[in-house]
Amino acid sequence: MKVLMINGSPRANGNTALALQEMQKVFQEEGIESEIIQIGNRDIRGCIACLSCAKTGKCVFDDPVNAIAEKFEKCDGLVVGSPVYYASANATLVALLTRLFYSTPFDKTMKVGASVVAARRGGLSSTFDELNKFFTISGMPVASGQYWNSVHGAAPGEAREDEEGLQSMRTLARNMSFLIKSIALGKETYGLPQREPFCRTNFIR
Repeated sequence: MKVLMINGSPRANGNTALALQEMQKVFQEEGIESEIIQIGNRDIRGCIACLSCAKTGKCVFDDPVNAIAEKFEKCDGLVVGSPVYYASANATLVALLTRLFYSTPFDKTMKVGASVVAARRGGLSSTFDELNKFFTISGMPVASGQYWNSVHGAAPGEAREDEEGLQSMRTLARNMSFLIKSIALGKETYGLPQREPFCRTNFIR
């Protein structure tokens, strides 16, 4: 079992990384492999709606999106972490997630998702909600912790002083581990939920 973790912060050793690393310790204890990929400092452009991915099964741009897509397909869970910018996630991360989720044709049903956010003070819950929407549109169960999954800190490393925030990360990782293991057992016994053919309707006829 494996969890892919994406760090959307430009800082490789900032507070977002600290939160993800706190989760990573628990995954190791639970016997779940994990990998952190930092993309917040990469040059990743947004989607241009060219629809090339519908024909090729991958994004037209040769950047980290397609490499991460291969890892995403193989993993059992995805954790996405971001600092808060103007009550929103890092634009680089949003660009990556938009293209990653749209361009990949594989079934994401029952892969477990979790989002983690870091901020000096505010904007955490709106960023948390923004990131979770990538999971809920894709049939991915969202792991929860003991509070909204967030840590507080301004300067790199300050989140170490947020004892409740770090505890929330550990709780989230334990809950996510339980979900991943339970879903794996459920797949063996029951398989995946039956899916109906997609019914696409527009508001304007």
